[in-house]
Amino acid sequence: MAQTPDAPATSLLTRLQACYTGILHDVMRAAGLRDFTLPPTLRPLIPDQKLCGPAFTVNGRVDPAADPHETLMAWTGFLSRARPGHVAVIQPNDSTVSHMGELSAETLGRKGVLGVIADGGVRDAEFIIRQGFQVWHRYFTPRDIVGYWLPEAMDVPVRIGEVTVNPGDLLLADTDGVIRLPLAQAEAIIAEAEHMMGRENLVRTAILAGTDPQEAYLKYRKF
Repeated sequence: MAQTPDAPATSLLTRLQACYTGILHDVMRAAGLRDFTLPPTLRPLIPDQKLCGPAFTVNGRVDPAADPHETLMAWTGFLSRARPGHVAVIQPNDSTVSHMGELSAETLGRKGVLGVIADGGVRDAEFIIRQGFQVWHRYFTPRDIVGYWLPEAMDVPVRIGEVTVNPGDLLLADTDGVIRLPLAQAEAIIAEAEHMMGRENLVRTAILAGTDPQEAYLKYRKF
């Protein structure tokens, strides 16, 4: 079946899940790609839990004069539209309030949304951790969005740091950070990453057997 931004092949996501961000970075750098590593200011709420999937994007805006009902209608509209099997990627254009909380995380998790990457805040962190729902974020705050912030566009390109995330782009987040793969190039990137991981295993085996590290590098051209 042909891949679309709405439905990347399950096998491709399984292969991506088996990779790690360091090897993807090396492959994409060597291919001449740029601006694919999300800022190191983003942090996972749950350590050692990978997040992998296609992006469902949200762009938001601050409006201190917004009606509380308006903000909550816009927010619940996002929760209703969020796609199962996707990672919600939120660019709030804000550094003041929380952009994910307990009830929202519970709602998204029950819908089958894989997790959230928000270039903003989170609250109710202990509750979300107990749910096991992964949220990447920049800061914690108890302050909510009501009467202040609302999502205004979904399924649009969003920019986080130097990285533009398009709807359907693939994301892998692990302990080292978050990498964005353009869907059109994902198959080739993942295939090369698998090849490079195989070479790394050869280097590792040689080092453990006592081979000089420089000799191992020269033999396998990987370190």
